[in-house]
Amino acid sequence: LATKSVFCQHSALCMSTEAAIAEKDDDATASDFPPILQELRDVAMRLHTREQAPREGQAEAPKKPAEPFVPTQADYLQFLVDSYVVYVALEEIVNEVEVLAPFRNSGLERTEALEKDIKYMCQRFDLQRPDAGKAGSMYAAQLKDMIKSDDDVPEFMCHYYNFYFAHLAGGRMIGKQMSKLLLDG
Repeated sequence: LATKSVFCQHSALCMSTEAAIAEKDDDATASDFPPILQELRDVAMRLHTREQAPREGQAEAPKKPAEPFVPTQADYLQFLVDSYVVYVALEEIVNEVEVLAPFRNSGLERTEALEKDIKYMCQRFDLQRPDAGKAGSMYAAQLKDMIKSDDDVPEFMCHYYNFYFAHLAGGRMIGKQMSKLLLDG
């Protein structure tokens, strides 16, 4: 219960929701005050192109490159290593910050599975494990620098949620595509 109050007390999302509820007139209809998820979805759709979201995408599509990027096994290995470095940072933070204890041993932990995938790629395709790339290393460092006190938890949780959500939502699709393209199906 104390954990919830820390998140809600400092969360702009929670505050805006509470403010909207407090301001809500008894005579107002539900459509006057869309749920927070609908608000977030509306914003997300403004960032998607028509190609990404055919019915609701609003952003202009970027120009297509002359030659499409075709990833290699080494590219995929680099992606796994960069992901690993970020997940190590996320898991270390969750394990070190007491208010984040409810997120420990949640089943979402990825470092062990990524380590197995990295070793498999190196052995199966005779690749050398690369160092983490600049983007992965910088993001992991940014996450570690982000948490200085419990007041920083809401900002961290936005990154935590978005990173896990992006990988859970897109990970299966990416995995299937990479398997077909690079791992013999």
